[in-house]
Amino acid sequence: MIDEPDPLAEDRLSPRRRLARGLSMRAIVPNAITAAALCSGLTGIRFAIAGDFEKSVQAVILAGLLDGIDGRAARLLRAQTRFGAELDSLADSISFGVAPALIVYLWTLHQLPSLGWIASLAFAICCVLRLARFNARLDMLDQPHKQAGFLTGVPAPLGAGLAFLPIYLWIATGIPEFANDVAVSIWMVLIAFLMISSVPTLSWSKMQPPRDLRIGLIAVVGLTVAALLTEPWYTLAVITLGYLALIPLGIASYAKVRRRAQGQATPVPTAGPDDGPDVPSDPS
Repeated sequence: MIDEPDPLAEDRLSPRRRLARGLSMRAIVPNAITAAALCSGLTGIRFAIAGDFEKSVQAVILAGLLDGIDGRAARLLRAQTRFGAELDSLADSISFGVAPALIVYLWTLHQLPSLGWIASLAFAICCVLRLARFNARLDMLDQPHKQAGFLTGVPAPLGAGLAFLPIYLWIATGIPEFANDVAVSIWMVLIAFLMISSVPTLSWSKMQPPRDLRIGLIAVVGLTVAALLTEPWYTLAVITLGYLALIPLGIASYAKVRRRAQGQATPVPTAGPDDGPDVPSDPS
């Protein structure tokens, strides 16, 4: 019988032996997907420089789809390495931090040379800080949000999607007010702080819908894909607004889970042999 490869064998090797061996073929596949996501995000900047903002947004969305695949591919192939985790965060910082900031700046924020650039910088920096915080907590066991099945703050790919909401509405409706530079600057700063905040947000991978709703959810997903193919910009705007509406639900759900956990952890005092209730004696 052929022995199964040990996914942790590479991590047990000395640094010099790992350097000599290089990455295995199993590890190359998810890292290649990560590199493709990075290229897609950078291509979005190129389209924005050329003034084609539809393609620039589409390129970043493609980077988000690839980012959702690389981690699952690594787990499926049992090729999870620290190199892959670091590469993924570096790619995300460019695809979902630098690229959206530059795209939105080239779209409308350049009309505010100072405030617009500060808003773009705030978004990019907060995205990088969020990813640095994520990497710093990789080996931490005490992560209350993660242990409860929640995320901390808005993830970087979703942050990029939220930042593009004014562009979705501008492309879909053609209304120039959606490109208001002051309003978009405030919006970018708001999303930047949501990314680095400690707000508990829902984790799609941890959600377990009730059994009687699963068929309906499958139908909703199918209809959403159809809507994306026919009216992509309106659909993206609705999805973005729907996610924003779910943020208060995530906060309330986490508070409920935390109260339940604290209630289970609180010991219930038991009455001892001399701790029974005082019963008044019969005066007769």
